[in-house]
Amino acid sequence: MNIVDILEEIEKVDGEVYERFSPRRTAMKEFFNVGKKISLAAVPLALGSMFNKAYGQSTLPANVKAVLQFALTLEHFEAAFYTQALKTTGGADFSGSKQATLDKAAIGIISAHETSHVNFLKGVIGADAVTAKPSYDWTASGAFPNPFAVGNYGIFLAVAQALEDTGVRAYKGQAPALVGQGGVLEAALNIHSVEARHAAKIRYMRAQNGVSIKPWITGGNDSGVPNAAAVYAGEENVIQAGLTITGINGTAVTANAASESFDEPLTTQQVLDIVKLFGVS
Repeated sequence: MNIVDILEEIEKVDGEVYERFSPRRTAMKEFFNVGKKISLAAVPLALGSMFNKAYGQSTLPANVKAVLQFALTLEHFEAAFYTQALKTTGGADFSGSKQATLDKAAIGIISAHETSHVNFLKGVIGADAVTAKPSYDWTASGAFPNPFAVGNYGIFLAVAQALEDTGVRAYKGQAPALVGQGGVLEAALNIHSVEARHAAKIRYMRAQNGVSIKPWITGGNDSGVPNAAAVYAGEENVIQAGLTITGINGTAVTANAASESFDEPLTTQQVLDIVKLFGVS
């Protein structure tokens, strides 16, 4: 997708986007200048900054800004996890994988996605965006062995799955606060769907490495991850919009099938209770 395509897609969401930036020609020029002056990795941050200028940080209601700060806190956390995994010293022991090269490449892609999310959110929030912590407790206060230790590749994937599944449910839980916020809501949903793909990919990687796991969540906790019950609390739900899915319209829908077919949100407090074990605040 080139710059013109990007502008056209933005215009579909916000027909007044050019007026917000200034005239169309100026907006086009600014986008082209972004592409010329910065590296590809910095594009999300630059675009975020441009949108911040266009929409004006002061136009963000306090509760919306709080949601974005919350999302950025989680993205810092996830980005740090994958950055650590890819370090030459003290990173994940990919040699413990049955397909080490492919697994490391996949983690590299996921890491780049998380870094892009961080940079985008920082650009949108502006100068007072929350910063990453200098370190985290990757054992979740002793709930897991060190996921980066030699021989613990399976633990690394298990923790990655727990983090991704938490992230998916966290974004879903924040969506109601962004209703009516146009581009902000759409951007959050765009990130949410990518986090869901990460979760499915990590589950697939675990399956490739001998763990019996599906790409989706079955019941309250199908993860096989010890001490991860809080991550999956409520996923056993079989009622949607007041309708009981099991046996709906006389069909033989099982509780497992009903829970697999719908993913549940997590509240802010539920997410904080999970990530605070890793030293996230």
